[in-house]
Amino acid sequence: MTTTSHPEFNAATEALEVTKAFADRVRGKTVLVTGGNRNGIGFSTSQAIASQSPAHLVICGRTPSKIQECIDALKAEFPGVDYRALKIDLSSQESVRSAAAELLSWSDVPTVNILVNSAGVMGLPERTLSKDGIEIHFATNHIGHWLFTCLLMPKFIKAAEGSPNGATRIVNVSSASPMVSCMRWSDINFDTPNKDLPEAEQPNYEWLKVWGYTDIEEKTYIPLDGYNRSKVANVLFGIGANKRLYEKYGILTLAVHPGIIETELGRDFAQETLEAVKAMNASGMFTYKTLGAGAATSLVAALDPKLGVGETNDDSENHGAYFADCQITDQAHRLAVSSEEAEKLWKLSQELVKEEFTW
Repeated sequence: MTTTSHPEFNAATEALEVTKAFADRVRGKTVLVTGGNRNGIGFSTSQAIASQSPAHLVICGRTPSKIQECIDALKAEFPGVDYRALKIDLSSQESVRSAAAELLSWSDVPTVNILVNSAGVMGLPERTLSKDGIEIHFATNHIGHWLFTCLLMPKFIKAAEGSPNGATRIVNVSSASPMVSCMRWSDINFDTPNKDLPEAEQPNYEWLKVWGYTDIEEKTYIPLDGYNRSKVANVLFGIGANKRLYEKYGILTLAVHPGIIETELGRDFAQETLEAVKAMNASGMFTYKTLGAGAATSLVAALDPKLGVGETNDDSENHGAYFADCQITDQAHRLAVSSEEAEKLWKLSQELVKEEFTW
């Protein structure tokens, strides 16, 4: 993996600045963004994309009224784009399959050039299983996006046929979680007390304590830990996809940490966790980004023509799979960027959706 085209881009870079720099990678293309919420980075991502005249911009979300609110705002600012609404509940495999089937049926949208998997849930206070029996963070943040992406692959492959290598892209919006966490293979549904997990799978206790959690070793489920594991999967998903799709088709998949942004994503956190976040911010552990700056790293990963999959001396590092502050970062936990872990995740994902994908 090479460096980015714009090493000057950083934590303060805004989304519109990125799309202006890579306008020719947007113009006339079909772009999908999940996370249709006017107050989230999915909207900021869509707004920056819309500014550079894509042919089609598909806004995907669970709530039709919120999707329409996004489209109305985008139309008012950039009326020359064909906007499409696509209802999808990423926690439900049935809903994901229905949404993918609808999009595949659109004969006037023969290709998908870019997909930004931006939707997500975070910090649900109680352990919850999806209707498919999967812990809700993992079901929504990983399995839903993974299945949706795999089902849409015919349109990605069609787009890649007439495009430069690496121009057709999938971007998974992860978080800082891959810097401090790894997968929980032995217990994906959080049934086992943390202290009884294999040592390599136990959570980062000190990090969770900073976030206000207590008695962590005895508990089976910590809200932030549920989120963390699913966000590690976002990175491993990309590594597994690149193995299958990059050399054969030129389809590139990357993951990004967007930064910490004040959105509705953390609305389910307990009060003590919210207080801990305030304390971290006050102490300078992190600085909040604007919505536009939060979308910028996703857009670098989606559009920068200099990016690709290169040879490395140790494929477990997968340098270039994970971005932060608009640049490639090497700050991920080694198990969050491991080829072996990525293959385990791909196998598990196929088992959970009861379908194997080969292209």
